[in-house]
Amino acid sequence: MTLGIDPGTRKCGYAVLAHAGAAPEEIGIVETPALANLVTGLLTRYPIRAIALGSGTHAPPVAKALRACGVPVHVVDEHETTLRARFRYFQDHPPRGWRRWVPRGMLLPPRPIDDYAALLIAERFVAATLVAEAAT
Repeated sequence: MTLGIDPGTRKCGYAVLAHAGAAPEEIGIVETPALANLVTGLLTRYPIRAIALGSGTHAPPVAKALRACGVPVHVVDEHETTLRARFRYFQDHPPRGWRRWVPRGMLLPPRPIDDYAALLIAERFVAATLVAEAAT
């Protein structure tokens, strides 16, 4: 299993992914200071073998805190994850009423989507791992 994390100054999105193509086991958003405690709890509930951390601005301090958990932390390029997370959110939660007529690229989700960004980061890491394994 892989834990994807979208690091932020105030909040972090997280997603636990079993394997490529699977729905997330758990997904959410947590305040950044509470992230280490959350990860400790997730490690007791799931057999997480890797943490995929987005390469955002706040990644270095989050990586430092996560390394104490004892699970390998891999920094993953998070280029365009916010845009793709918005698209993924609207796939899961299609607009209703008059909003369904507005192009999705112009809509903003009604809540933060850091959890969807974390899911995309985890999926990106798992896909890259599969490609690396296939090459060997």
